[in-house]
Order: sequence, then C-alpha cells, then structure tokens
Amino acid sequence: MSEAEYLAGRLLLAMPGMGDARFDHAVIAMCVHDEHGALGIGIGEVREGLTLHGLLEDIGIDPGVAPDVPVLNGGPVETARGFVLHTADWGGEGSVTVNPLCSLSASLDVLRAIAEGRGPSKFLVALGYAGWAAGQLEGEMRHHGWYAAKGHPEVLFGTPTGRRWTQAWKRERIDPSHLVGQTGSA
Repeated sequence: MSEAEYLAGRLLLAMPGMGDARFDHAVIAMCVHDEHGALGIGIGEVREGLTLHGLLEDIGIDPGVAPDVPVLNGGPVETARGFVLHTADWGGEGSVTVNPLCSLSASLDVLRAIAEGRGPSKFLVALGYAGWAAGQLEGEMRHHGWYAAKGHPEVLFGTPTGRRWTQAWKRERIDPSHLVGQTGSA
C-alpha cells in the first residue's frame, strides 16, 4: 500500500451491516496507519458512568477548571489506556499531529494542562483504542467493513457524540441507507 493510501487523519465510518456489534455505527479518528498496522480512537460512543472529573480524580489530578465532559469509548483494545484528541493549539512531549484532523496526546501532561486551564481549546478524552495488525484494516475495508471519510475536524469537535456517524456521512454527501451490500472506499 502506498503512503498516499494510508488513512491517518481521516474518519473511519462503520458500514451499515458490517457484522461486528462492537463497531456498529462506529466513528474512528484514524491517528496512525502505515505498513505496520493502524491505530484509531473511537469518537462515537460515550463510556457510561465516567466523566473527565471522575477520570482525573481516579489518576490523582485535581480537576481544577476542566469541564466535566463525558469520556469516550475509544475502542476495545487496552480499555484503561487514555488518549486525548485535541486542537493543535497545545502540544506536549509525545503529542502527534494527525493532519488535517487533530493532534493526539497520551501523556498525563495534557490532562494536567486541561485541569489547569492551559490545555488545548478543544479536546476529546477517550479510554481504549481500535487497532489493526499489518494489512488487517485493508482486508476489512475490502469486505464491507469500513468507509474512509475525509478528516472533518468539525465532526470531531463540533458535533455531539451520538450524531457523529450520521454527520460524517452527511459531510461526505452519502446516504448510508443506500450502502447496504456495498464495499468500503479508501
């Protein structure tokens, strides 16, 4: 697969009828994709019973001025590992730019900065991630699993969690109800 076909910076949308209940109506912000595999953060489902304040308190950070926003279910892999998708106006050690979509940070520094009011202007916090081994995602896309939408930061940061799947399709000018039986697109 050539570099031009890698999906980092795009939104991966679960195709209708993909067959994996864990990813029904999933929206995945693709952060890493290369010849070694792929990593994305789910942005379409809230993790029940956990908010940012509770998460911060659990890890020993005073919530300070952080808004008490929901924590997202980032995916089924390493569900206790935290990730912050955020705007590029904040960067710390280990932050990764995911153009054109966002930046990704997985250190406690970003959470401390948010609590202290010096963090990114927009952010989402998730626990867990979706991961694929080398070639696995490409195979799933060939078998009616996923559609690779453009990276729409407004879907990430300006759309309520439960509406992201529908809004991403709308941004692509595609009605997903017409896709049953179709294959994914890169």
